[in-house]
Amino acid sequence: MPTLLTRRRLLAGSALLLPALTFGPQALFAQDANANKSPDATAPAPGASDTPDSSAAPDDDDGMDGTQGADNSQVTEDADKQLADLEKKTGGRLGVSVLDTETNISLGYREAERFALCSSYKALAAGFVLARVDQGVEKLDRRVTYGKDVVVTYSPETEKHAGTDGMTIAELCNAAITLSDNTAGNLLLDSFGGPAALTAWLRTTGDTETRLDRKEPDVNQAIKDDPRDTTTPDSMLDTIGLLTLGNTLSETSRDQLSNWLVANTTGNARLRAGLPKEWKVGDKTGTGDNGSYADVAVIWLPDRGPILVVTYVGEATAPAKDIEAVFAEVGKIVAGMVG
Repeated sequence: MPTLLTRRRLLAGSALLLPALTFGPQALFAQDANANKSPDATAPAPGASDTPDSSAAPDDDDGMDGTQGADNSQVTEDADKQLADLEKKTGGRLGVSVLDTETNISLGYREAERFALCSSYKALAAGFVLARVDQGVEKLDRRVTYGKDVVVTYSPETEKHAGTDGMTIAELCNAAITLSDNTAGNLLLDSFGGPAALTAWLRTTGDTETRLDRKEPDVNQAIKDDPRDTTTPDSMLDTIGLLTLGNTLSETSRDQLSNWLVANTTGNARLRAGLPKEWKVGDKTGTGDNGSYADVAVIWLPDRGPILVVTYVGEATAPAKDIEAVFAEVGKIVAGMVG
């Protein structure tokens, strides 16, 4: 049976992240073929708006023939120049990792370099919450009460419930992903033991690079060459792929995470802006200090496998609107891969 393809395996021929996953390209990351179908979007929280965040050739058994390899080489060569040109527009670094699960074509640009997670960690935190639900140690309807003293900057939903009725774990996940609510992110971290617990869980999934060290708002400091609160584009791509398309989570939890991502309201000016409107996109953005930006996306297209796209920017000096235009251009490159 064909071996699971990941960005890291495509480029480096590395060992499987999760040896139990051995499915072909048509159901990449997923035992259940239904996992590759477009999720049904859930409605964003009431009053939600597009508020920006603050905060090598594969082995023979990979199922790729020489033609696909040649296509990937040509796509990569063309995209490298485009991405290098886009990087110049940021005044900093651009990191990109893309995997088309239908064709196995991949792209990478500074894909193994570290970038600040910023709020993109919230998708991983919600993933851990759902894993705990699957294990029976957490419940989405469990209500968390908290005081006004724990509310941090940019918390549009959680600030409404501080010192009163609180919010359920599901509501916190929704706020953290669809609104990038910072207090919701912190409360999710508190629910399972903090940043170190999230990092430890990521290691069990096979992610050896992503690390979370601090909570909001310090997670957004993005000090150059500081490894804290960072990931690599390739690592994030593998992890978000396993969480949304794989068997790391149950089908129910996988669908729930996907629905939260599809309902996100903060990414309309980033990758989504460069993608065809009829494509279903789920994403989690991030914005931090020192010119740091993120957008992590899963794209579902009709009658074909999904596409995973991870884009980070670090040490940017260009204005925010110009950085968002770069994200949109990355989206257009991805759309061009499909033709």
